[in-house]
Amino acid sequence: MISPLAHVDPSAKLGANVKIHPFAYIDADVEIGDGCEIMSYTSIIRGTRMGKNNKVYQNSIIGADPQDFRWKGEPTYCYIGDNNVIREHVIINRGIHTEGGTHVGDDTFIMAESHIGHDSVIQGRSVIGNGVTIAGDAVVGQCSILSSGVILHERSRVGDWVLIKGGCRISGNVPPYVIMAHNPAAYFGINAVIMRKHGFTDQQIDEAAKAYRHVYQTGTSVFNALKRIEADVDKGDVRDTIVDFIRNCNLKLVAIPRDLE
Repeated sequence: MISPLAHVDPSAKLGANVKIHPFAYIDADVEIGDGCEIMSYTSIIRGTRMGKNNKVYQNSIIGADPQDFRWKGEPTYCYIGDNNVIREHVIINRGIHTEGGTHVGDDTFIMAESHIGHDSVIQGRSVIGNGVTIAGDAVVGQCSILSSGVILHERSRVGDWVLIKGGCRISGNVPPYVIMAHNPAAYFGINAVIMRKHGFTDQQIDEAAKAYRHVYQTGTSVFNALKRIEADVDKGDVRDTIVDFIRNCNLKLVAIPRDLE
């Protein structure tokens, strides 16, 4: 169903059973997959590649021009996966270079008035709360929750299975399986309730807690904490995920004093 009151550029590619409501705007060079629904007053801007079964609510802008002076008008892209819900007044910017682009994975719920900046990656199965602001080149891992009002600064990285409580300002890297709260952001324990609900064993949760005691509660450097984790925590998926994340972030984590990094 395409409303005659919507604008759909003739070059846009629409899949089967796509619904375009009145006063929606679908630009040129847009692809929208099967089963998507685009609500009234929503704009899907050039360079957007949208998968299947997404629902985009009123007044959202998907694939907006990047807010970065490095972008000089070249073709750039925004990729939206499958089965996402994008609520009212959400803005998602395209990338600033032809290669790469902004990515939102599958099964993500993006609440009202959130903003996802250029070249950021939301890996999927996550919840982005009301009014969350994600700056450019940031990464949010799978199955993570950014509660309402969270600010994620440029080039920050959030691991898998993380809960960041409302209003936190994150300028740095948040490792997997943790809860972050307060301002300045501080380690608040393991995201045990969500992990247990999704099939993690008590042993795996205990391993994560044991690993982070070395990182956040011993007063040693992250470099030394990694050595202690490898010596003290049994090798397994949880331990390996934590160690790999910290190494790939060059030992720089949120809520670690600079002289201990």
